[in-house]
Amino acid sequence: MLHSAQGRLKVGDPIAIIDIGSNSVRLVAYEGNVRAPTPIFNEKVMCGLGRNVLSTGRLSEDAMSKALAALARYRVLCDTMGISEVRVLATAAARDASNGAAFLSECERVTGRKVELIPGKREARLSALGIVSGIWKPDGIVGDMGGGSLELIDVKGHRLTGAVSLQLGGLALQDQSGGNLKKALKIVRKALGEAPLLAAAKGRAFYAVGGTWRSLARLHMKQRGYPLHVMHNYVIPTRDAEDFARLVERVEAETLDSIETVSAQRRPLLGYGALVLEQIIKIAKPSEIVVSALGVREGVLYEQLDEAQRHEDPLLAMAGDLNVLRSRAPKHGEDLARWTDALMASSGLDETADEKRLRHAACLLADIGWRAHPEYRGEQSLNIIAHAGFIGIDHPGRAYLALAVAYRHMGLNDDDVSPRLRELASTRMIDRARILGAAMRVAYLLSAAMPGVLGRTPLLCHAGLLDLTLPPDFAPLASDRLFNRLKQLARIIGRTPNITFAD
Repeated sequence: MLHSAQGRLKVGDPIAIIDIGSNSVRLVAYEGNVRAPTPIFNEKVMCGLGRNVLSTGRLSEDAMSKALAALARYRVLCDTMGISEVRVLATAAARDASNGAAFLSECERVTGRKVELIPGKREARLSALGIVSGIWKPDGIVGDMGGGSLELIDVKGHRLTGAVSLQLGGLALQDQSGGNLKKALKIVRKALGEAPLLAAAKGRAFYAVGGTWRSLARLHMKQRGYPLHVMHNYVIPTRDAEDFARLVERVEAETLDSIETVSAQRRPLLGYGALVLEQIIKIAKPSEIVVSALGVREGVLYEQLDEAQRHEDPLLAMAGDLNVLRSRAPKHGEDLARWTDALMASSGLDETADEKRLRHAACLLADIGWRAHPEYRGEQSLNIIAHAGFIGIDHPGRAYLALAVAYRHMGLNDDDVSPRLRELASTRMIDRARILGAAMRVAYLLSAAMPGVLGRTPLLCHAGLLDLTLPPDFAPLASDRLFNRLKQLARIIGRTPNITFAD
């Protein structure tokens, strides 16, 4: 399961994707095409290419001018960053407009790159691959709502089925309904009623992709006073999402709490996004709404990976990279994972595969704060881990990772460790984070964060004891401080501490 420190961070050359969408034109540059790609630059310009396309049949001159100016800027930025591999994608607005082909020719002249016009079903597939890339073992329906269209597709693990594309984007609905939400509701009901794919969503997740839905989620997050401002994998219970969608439909956008967090250009589309989401919930009856920050662009990157890379664990891949970048000795993190494997196996504590995966990630991240002042190592590690650009992990999992490493530095007193972050984790996860943090406190006293020590100093449970074995050359490591930490761990797992000196 673990990713070796050997060979990590060989990310290759940077790559950029320019997405010419119906509402925005965006550039995202990544440090390289790996299993967990990290953006190094991200910018969007709200051009509104899809505005009035369905009623006029054409892209407006003003929108095209804005888009071409943005593309010219993006070309210079890519040259400045030394990025030679630039993929340029275009979606619904360019597909639907009679002057779309001419506009794309001009886009190619400005960018100096071929533009890939993505058909609706391929757009759905790429959105789903973005979900596969960024959410661990997804199971549900992906909905990607842009300005011009709504793509739906079923995803279960790596299997994708039943892609459809509907003209239910925010700008398209605004255009078709003449700005009337009641008329838009009829259009949405008719279109979704003809999409049998939604019947497969009952009791499964609905993965919401697209800027309008992310804006709705941001408002919901603010309204809740949610303790973690990370959009990816933000989960909204179905009933709560339905009630919030109704609220957004009912009131003027400018009166919504925290509306300043949403760009002025996107605010007029919030009602349409809420309307579509509410109707999907009514028809599909999903178990929850999961918001994704990843979509078509990340799907393109994922599609380019080889088969072995696609099946890597993105959380462990990124944790491995941070381990290499920030730890004193990256191999120690791997030693720590194996050392705690043996401890957990002997302890009698049940551990699921997902819990073991999170524990391994925490071990890789355990030493990333060592350069901070000793008084702030726990706090800094907690903040880095809680707010890192991880994918393949939900918010309770983030809380577990951050808490485990914070306990390692700050001690096991819950009053000292982020009460707000603990709100996201279950009692069981907090307990396991304390156990791992306590084990780390023993491990780092033994090893001084250096590899090759923990394998020779096993910590195992047997006959009611928590037994640490020290070989002769490590016997001087035994001290009151070490025994006190061993005693702390023994207390929370219900064992008696003991140090055995091997012959």
